[in-house]
Amino acid sequence: MKRTCILLRMLAVLAPLFYAAQSNAQLLKPKESHTRADSLRGKITPLRSCYDINYYHLDVRMDLDEKRVSGSNLFAFTATQDFNRLQFDLFPELKVEKVIYQDKELRFTREAAAVFVTFPKPIKKGSKDRFTVVYSGSPKIAKNAPWDGGFIYKTDKSGNPWASVACQGLGASVWWPNKDHQSDEVDSMLISIAVPKGLQEISNGRLRGITDLKNGYVQYNWFVGNPINNYNVTFYIGRYAHWQDSYEGEKGRLDLDFWSLAEDSTRARPHWDRDVKPMLKCFEHWFGPYPFYEDGYKLVQAPHLGMEHQSAVAYGNQFRNGYLGRDLSGTGHGLKFDFITVHESGHEWFGNNITARDIADMWIHESFTNYSETLFLECLESRETGSAYVQGIRKGIANDVPIIGPYDVNKEGSGDMYPKGANMIHTIRQLVADDEKFRQMLRGLGKTFYHRTVTTAEIENFMSKQSGIDLSKIFDQYLRHTKPPVLEYKIQNNQLSCRWSGVVAGFNMPVKVATDGNTFTWIKPTTDWKLVRASNPAKAGGVLVDPNFYVLTQEVR
Repeated sequence: MKRTCILLRMLAVLAPLFYAAQSNAQLLKPKESHTRADSLRGKITPLRSCYDINYYHLDVRMDLDEKRVSGSNLFAFTATQDFNRLQFDLFPELKVEKVIYQDKELRFTREAAAVFVTFPKPIKKGSKDRFTVVYSGSPKIAKNAPWDGGFIYKTDKSGNPWASVACQGLGASVWWPNKDHQSDEVDSMLISIAVPKGLQEISNGRLRGITDLKNGYVQYNWFVGNPINNYNVTFYIGRYAHWQDSYEGEKGRLDLDFWSLAEDSTRARPHWDRDVKPMLKCFEHWFGPYPFYEDGYKLVQAPHLGMEHQSAVAYGNQFRNGYLGRDLSGTGHGLKFDFITVHESGHEWFGNNITARDIADMWIHESFTNYSETLFLECLESRETGSAYVQGIRKGIANDVPIIGPYDVNKEGSGDMYPKGANMIHTIRQLVADDEKFRQMLRGLGKTFYHRTVTTAEIENFMSKQSGIDLSKIFDQYLRHTKPPVLEYKIQNNQLSCRWSGVVAGFNMPVKVATDGNTFTWIKPTTDWKLVRASNPAKAGGVLVDPNFYVLTQEVR
C-alpha cells in the first residue's frame, strides 16, 4: 500500500496501507469521468504489449537544492510482435532530452504522460533490443505523502536533507521514464543514484558499490535480481545509521538490513529487533517463504508514513505500536504490534510477489495484506485475538462503491479493499472450516503465482479450486457489489425462517447461526424463505450470526 487518494469515510492509512478518512493509502482520488489520458496510462494497447521489459538501468543524479532529477534509463526488452513504434511513460513535468537507439537519436512525440517512439525499421518478434531515454526536470512534490504521491523533501532534527518518493497509483513515471503499467514487471534492474557527499542513498535490492564521482556527488549502485513493479522502485536519501542481521527462514539465511536516521538509531534498533523476526516467522508459516531471498529484506526509515517498496520497505510510524499510536480496531489488540512494519512487510507477499495486472484489482494487494495483521496477532497470541481484531476493523468499512474498480483507466475501487476485503477473506476461512487447508491455500497462492502479475479471476478460480468450494458468488458479493449480504429472518407461529437479501443472483452462502443464544450451527440459506430447525425461536429472541462471518442481520416482521 502500500500511493495517492480515494474517498472514504474512515481513518487515513497506507499502502500499502489501510482505510483512510476521505483517503485510501497511496491510491488516486476517484474520478467522475475517464479521459484519454486515463486510458493512455491505464490500458495495455498494442504500443505497450509489443515489447516485454527485461532490464532497466536507471542512472540519475538528485539535486536536492534545486529539487531536480537528471539522468537516463536504459530499456532492454524482447519484442512480442513485429513493430516500429512503442509507448513509454513520463510525466509531462519532466523533459525527454533525447531517445537514443543504436547511437542515434530517435523521433518521438508526447501526449499527456505518454511518449511515443518511432524506430527507423521494424523490430522483429522475438528479438532482443534496447534504447535509452535521457531526461531531466523537477518531479511533482507530494503535499501529503504517501497518499497523493510524488517526491518528499524534509530535514531531520539536525537539519540534514532527508528525501524519498512514494508513487503507487500515481505512477512511477512521475519521476523516471518506464513502461508504467503493473502488467509488465522488469525481470531485473540496476538503480544508480548520485547524491551529495555526506549523505547515504538506499534503494531496492543489494548494494553493488559506491562510486565517488569527483564532483561533490557519490553514486550508489543497487541491483535488484527479482522482478519488481515500477511503483516499488525507490530511493531514500539522508544521514542514516545501518546495521545488519539475518533470519534462518524456510529457504535458508535471509539477510536483514536496517536503516534508520542516525539520530533515531537508539530507538529504532530495539523496536525493529522486537518485531521483524517474529513477523517473518509468522508470514512464512502462513504465506510461504519470503519471496525475495536473493535481494534480502530491508526496513528503511522514511520521511512519510510507509510503503511496501520491495526489499526496501518504507517505515515512518515513529517507532510506536499501532497506527501512529492508535488502534484501528478499537479492541486494544491493534496496539500489540507496529502496524506499519507488519502491514508494509506483508505486501512483500501480496503486492510485490503477487501483483495485480490492473490497478482495478488492487484488492489482491490490500485485502490479503490487511488480513496479514490478523494472522500476525494469531501468531503473537491466539486465534481469538486475531478474530477480535478483524471484526473490530469493520467499523472502518464504508460500503460506498464496489471494491473492484473500472479496468484500463488506472483507477482503483473502494478503499473497502482494506477492512472489508480482510473480512471477506476471514469469512472464506470460516467456509473452508479447516485452518491447515486454509493455510495451504494461502501458501499455494504464493507458490502458484510466484513473481507473477495476476487478475482477480485467476485468484478467484485458484481459491475455489483449492478450497473445493464454489466461491464465485461470494467474490461477486463482496468485491463487485456495494453492500454485504443481509440475513433476513422472521419468526411466525414459533417457527424460524431465513433468507439472503440484498445479494447478487444465486447467492447461497452457508453461514453459522445460533438460535438458542450460544450454540452455532450451519444453515444454508438461499434468496427464498426457508424454514430453519430451531427450538422455541420466539423465546430465543431471534438469530445470532457467528461474528466471524461479515454479514448483516435483519428481522422481518
